[in-house]
Amino acid sequence: MSASHPPVLRADNLVRRIPGEVPVTLINGVSLEIQRGEFVCIMGPSGSGKSSLLYLLGLLDLPDEGRILLDGEDTTHYNEDDLSDRRLAKLGFVFQFHFLLAEFTVIDNVTLPMRKLGQLNDDAARGRALDLLDHLGVKEQAYKHPSQLSGGQRQRVAIARALANDPLVILADEPTGNLDSASSQNVRAMLQSLTRDMGKTVVAVTHDGSFASGADRRIGIVDGKINNDWHPV
Repeated sequence: MSASHPPVLRADNLVRRIPGEVPVTLINGVSLEIQRGEFVCIMGPSGSGKSSLLYLLGLLDLPDEGRILLDGEDTTHYNEDDLSDRRLAKLGFVFQFHFLLAEFTVIDNVTLPMRKLGQLNDDAARGRALDLLDHLGVKEQAYKHPSQLSGGQRQRVAIARALANDPLVILADEPTGNLDSASSQNVRAMLQSLTRDMGKTVVAVTHDGSFASGADRRIGIVDGKINNDWHPV
């Protein structure tokens, strides 16, 4: 990474609480930096705050304290429209449950983010979608519906959708949590290739030590705090 480039994601002293008679602190003073082109895994025990942190980094949730910088921009005072625009243009998301729209074909699922962003016409969007599906080995499934695909194929389509608007960062929440071991290895290899071949930054929450072994760096989180001494059993 060139020294002239800021971290693609930076968190400063993040705190996230669930309000109530007895407030629950999900994230407690987390600071970190994610560099361009890194494959980073966030790991920790169940209930440690892994997904809560990922949702903050992805601008899907707002911190009660602290700030998040995306591509050098402080997002603290963004309104919901600003946040939505940044998510659509600069971030891509992959979840454990792929959340593909069952009534849409594969290609329509992948073009949906492009149609929302509005920078490509329909022909260009469909062409890009086919290129992404081809790169991920599922081009032949383009005109099928998600119900006709295997779990591993659906997750590949979800990765293609996450890449639709050429985002800076892919954020993945337990992307192999619903897959068998062979499919998990394939998804890990695909996410690794995004950094190696496409220069993307990947931040993945996982409980799977085998999946995390392919990362450039692992960040441990326990009880809402960074704890890099934690290791999966």
